[in-house]
Amino acid sequence: MHTHPNIKVPESTKEFAINASNARFWEPPVKRYVDECLAGQTGPRGKDFNMRWIASMVAEAHRILMRGGVFLYPKDTKDLTKPGRLRLLYEANPIGMIMEQAGGRASTGYEPVLTVNPSSLHQRIGLVFGSREEVELIERYHNDPPQGAHEDDESPLFGTRSLFRE
Repeated sequence: MHTHPNIKVPESTKEFAINASNARFWEPPVKRYVDECLAGQTGPRGKDFNMRWIASMVAEAHRILMRGGVFLYPKDTKDLTKPGRLRLLYEANPIGMIMEQAGGRASTGYEPVLTVNPSSLHQRIGLVFGSREEVELIERYHNDPPQGAHEDDESPLFGTRSLFRE
């Protein structure tokens, strides 16, 4: 039954969904994005965000189709043998196609998920999908080094709470 003809994912949002229990394993661009969202109105994004986590990708996709948002199940360092948790061919690509058809975006965090050439049937991949502006911002964080970035960014001397600032 077709219940919502011409459904469109809103381009921007104030909601994001991520499994916060994996925060210690996230890549720096994902940490940056989540930290900025959590900083709220007084932070760099200038607006308050709501964090959601249903723990069901299909339910998250439905919520995003209905009212917008962004879902992140990114590549992380929890298990270095797996470049993500979701399967490209039968999880990421179907959701990606639906999101793109509805005006949203689906990405690995680095590139559009629908442009990834499969290398195996059960290939795993990181996935970010939802409101176009948010997914594109996450891609920028992955692909562009932050302004003033140093090669030693992991060093506490050059962090945002460091002794030395530029």
